Amino acid sequence: MPVAKQKKRNKLLWAAMILVAALAALLIAASNYLVTFSIARKGDVQSNVAPASTVSADNQAAVDRNYALLEEQKDQWLATVSAEDASILSDDGLRLVADVYRTAEPSHRWAIVIHGYTSQKEHVLTTAAAFGLRGYNILTPDMRAHGESEGDYIGMGWLDRRDVIGWIDWVLEQDPEAEIVLQGVSMGGATVMMTAGEADLPAAVKGVVEDCGYTSVWDIFSDELRYLFYLPDFPILYTTELFAQLRAGYGFHEASALEQVKKCRVPILFIHGGEDNFVHTEMVYELYDACASPKDILVIEGAGHGQASSLDPERYFDTVFDFLARECGLD
Repeated sequence: MPVAKQKKRNKLLWAAMILVAALAALLIAASNYLVTFSIARKGDVQSNVAPASTVSADNQAAVDRNYALLEEQKDQWLATVSAEDASILSDDGLRLVADVYRTAEPSHRWAIVIHGYTSQKEHVLTTAAAFGLRGYNILTPDMRAHGESEGDYIGMGWLDRRDVIGWIDWVLEQDPEAEIVLQGVSMGGATVMMTAGEADLPAAVKGVVEDCGYTSVWDIFSDELRYLFYLPDFPILYTTELFAQLRAGYGFHEASALEQVKKCRVPILFIHGGEDNFVHTEMVYELYDACASPKDILVIEGAGHGQASSLDPERYFDTVFDFLARECGLD
């Protein structure tokens, strides 16, 4: 081969290698950024990563009115209960914190109420009040990397499922006769579904109420990647998953509520808003169909993400407590 052609070929080869190295470096940097963006601790401020709501003005006005009434009910309930702090150590050594609200009259019924992504325990009290007014003791944990609980990375329900098992054990230490309901919204909904599929779920857990939980972390992050960054899954979500595994200890595919409900033995009530364009409403039908245990489903038409209980609170809570009475023996 002529010397000139060989030099030109070598230059092209070096240029190609530099380009590949630059793209690899960019992919690594972008993947690390996405891990930090999506699951690194956010502090005490709720992150808004949802699309603009498509809920109608009339339905939003109803949500606002009813939520104000639920807030009043919450305040009335809080005036009747005693509150205390609780803490446990997670399997990986994190100090996790919860608030406990005990009924005025002795009760063996407990509801563990789980908050959503970048939220905290104080934000679930309107739901907790509905259980409390029906004679349940309430435990509201801060999930790892939220509120007062330790942790550098959000578990997205997967790491949290083991933390919830720890909280169930804490309840049983306080009350060996406890009958426990798990309830959660959004990431909390995914958390209680993932917990329900654990082989060592204590028999004291009688039922699960999940509200607008996602099928898997991969599915919800895939949606967010397209919405926020206009990017396809390949290659960046795959490399981001790898860095999440290295930094946070779990992968997005394994963190699957869909797979967990296939193994579930406890009754589950699936709830979703019919106008949820964040955790898309279609997900609840996939989860319901996959569930192996006694189940029911409630879709509140016109409700956006996390709005089902505020758009139609009477239907919402009647359905919840009818289900717990019918399927879980908690009448």
